[in-house]
Amino acid sequence: MKTPVILTVAALGCVAGATDLVGHAAAHPDGRAAYAFEHGAYRKDLAGLPIGVFDSGIGGLTVLEALLSLDVFHNDTLQPGGDGRPDFADERFQYFGDQANMPYGNYSSAGRTGYLRELILKDAVFLLGRRWFDPGTKTFRHDKPPVKALVIACNTATAYGIEDIRAALKAWNLPVFVVGVVEAGARGVQAVHREGAVGVLATVGTCASGAYPKAIGQTLGLAGRAVPVVTQQGSANLAGVIEGDPSFQETVAERCRLDVRALVEAHRQSGVTAPLSTLVLGCTHFPLVQPDIDAVFQSLLREPGLAELIAPRMEYVNPAEWTARELFRELARAGLRGGTGSRQKDRFYLSIPNPLRSDLPLTPDGGLEKDFKYSRLPGELGREDTVNVPMTPERIPETTRKLIESRLPLVWGRLKSEARNSKSE
Repeated sequence: MKTPVILTVAALGCVAGATDLVGHAAAHPDGRAAYAFEHGAYRKDLAGLPIGVFDSGIGGLTVLEALLSLDVFHNDTLQPGGDGRPDFADERFQYFGDQANMPYGNYSSAGRTGYLRELILKDAVFLLGRRWFDPGTKTFRHDKPPVKALVIACNTATAYGIEDIRAALKAWNLPVFVVGVVEAGARGVQAVHREGAVGVLATVGTCASGAYPKAIGQTLGLAGRAVPVVTQQGSANLAGVIEGDPSFQETVAERCRLDVRALVEAHRQSGVTAPLSTLVLGCTHFPLVQPDIDAVFQSLLREPGLAELIAPRMEYVNPAEWTARELFRELARAGLRGGTGSRQKDRFYLSIPNPLRSDLPLTPDGGLEKDFKYSRLPGELGREDTVNVPMTPERIPETTRKLIESRLPLVWGRLKSEARNSKSE
């Protein structure tokens, strides 16, 4: 009997264009080709394998921090209630940030939703497989462990990709449990929201999907609660600014000020009199700058005509925290917690433009040009615009590196440890 593979994902959407990739991976069951994985790896006991986490960039590290710090269950009895020991203390993690192709939130506005969904499925396949690119030798290696659980730590990716992933895993005959980041965020709203309206600050793509209003309405409605008004604001720039993308010239404070003001203005234009009192941080990058966001709200409270639109105290929902709870429950239910192989090291990867390709249009800092990035179409599986390499502190933009070091201490410690281990090998 096969042991289930757990993919922790989020939200809603499917597209037929991903079938090319599903068939491609099925046709290469040894996992040696690009965008394929070793199917035989999932006919063994999976408990000792790492948990995979992926995002469109670095922002998903906030989800990993939530996983590393969670202590709301007793590790021995598995019952609710912290025991002073992190709930995932016996687990190791494998993180992937699709840095070269981010931000994902802009693909829908560029009319490239199909390509976005292909990227999402490629991310899942990478973590399921063993293949990665060694930048030192400029060759592909096949010694990365597969993962037993996959957390899609990107609101946009989960809003558009969950049905494709479910369909792919079914086609590959890999049984899965699916836990959603968006649904988890909605449960967070249920837990902290008392009165007033709910705001969602997310990427343009996540807002366009309508995933959060739908999930919040369903979750609170099923709980017998009144469904609050939900006002969304999509930011095309904030994720890139946080990651230090040089194509965005604004500071984090400037971008937060513009986006939060736009959210409040959208709420005003809706005609709703209830003030915004709960904010869902609907992009994994945004918890990194929650203090900056809150500072803008406090500033706007002092502006004439805005005080009645904003509650004196804003409650913040970080869906990552609620996703961590769901993952623990599903791992426990499947009997996949820890294991003898779980003491392996953590691994971190990110994507870069393919150095074996000389025809890629690049920016002065070596990234993919924006027009090229958002003009691509799905189905071209014979070409690799990007490859996935080990993430090291040196490969992270300085601004983002400082944010990780100061605000994600558990992730920073593991990232540095993994980098030291890699150098010593």
